Amino acid sequence: MWKTLSFLQKNLIWTIPFMMILGLISGYFFEMGFIKIAVIPLTFLMVYPMMVNLQIEKVFSLEGMKVQAVTQFINFAVIPLIAFALGNYFFPESPMIVLGLLFAALLPTSGMTISWTGFAKGNMNAAIKMTVIGLIIGSLATPLYAKWLMGETIDMPMGKIFTSIAVVVFLPMIFGYLTKVLIVKFNGNEKYQKDIKQKFPPISTLGVLGIVFVAMSLKSASIISNPAILLSYLFPIVILYSINLIISTIVGKLFFNRGDAIALVYGTVMRNLSIALAIAMTAFKSRGSEIAIIIAISYIVQVQSAAWYVKFTDKIFGSVKEMPQIGRVQPAGWYFKLTDKIFRKAS
Repeated sequence: MWKTLSFLQKNLIWTIPFMMILGLISGYFFEMGFIKIAVIPLTFLMVYPMMVNLQIEKVFSLEGMKVQAVTQFINFAVIPLIAFALGNYFFPESPMIVLGLLFAALLPTSGMTISWTGFAKGNMNAAIKMTVIGLIIGSLATPLYAKWLMGETIDMPMGKIFTSIAVVVFLPMIFGYLTKVLIVKFNGNEKYQKDIKQKFPPISTLGVLGIVFVAMSLKSASIISNPAILLSYLFPIVILYSINLIISTIVGKLFFNRGDAIALVYGTVMRNLSIALAIAMTAFKSRGSEIAIIIAISYIVQVQSAAWYVKFTDKIFGSVKEMPQIGRVQPAGWYFKLTDKIFRKAS
């Protein structure tokens, strides 16, 4: 079982497109309306495992506040406005797609922020703190941003959005924290760090793939009638991630040391697309699948951009002889293996 889950997580760049295609085929040949009932269970399956390993206590540390402040400024004062501008430029007649792009930009940092920062030998403690702070601020700010920027074109169900965020973010966060406390109490911190911790992230992959399948099944008819729509979504996403990488790299290079700069890049470029998907599918019901498509495509671009950026990290920020060991946090080993294979094939 764990090998299967690990395989699915290692190969998100292939498994997500596969589930998109499978959803399209299923929705085209079968009536898939009944599948909507799976949204809430899949959402919990997607978010809860990520929350078990979330180090909430990092929020209360005052260490490295400069890089944290700059990171969150980029995350909430720069990137969402760029996403909104791109959405309106490319999809002026499709406000739900604009909202999807905005959602993808409003929920920064995920567990992959920590993994990729570690792989590039950046400041892991800073990355952990960015992940927690970005998740909390993003969850609270998303409804307000959506209302401010999209309220005139979309009837924004604010109550449903706040309720959805409570269900898909804060409730799993509480359960995740309690789960970790119980695991450590009965098994010890050493066993948790060594044997148990790494088992949770692959579980969330099932929820991600399930939500992608549901979204594509529900929108199958309109997409198959106009398949070029997927490519039209891809182009602005690539532009958004490219702009994000350029801005973060320049800021990191000019104002921070190597470790903090790398954490800043991955703390602003990596988005919590799982939670964005969950909010879209739970708060907007039938319209959520339209929002979810552009978020699902963002997964593919995000993983690829993160992997290739590591290849050029040493050229941009300079190299280090060895990665500092900070606490017990370790980057995800499967990313080391996956990216090493990608780079060897490309070189």
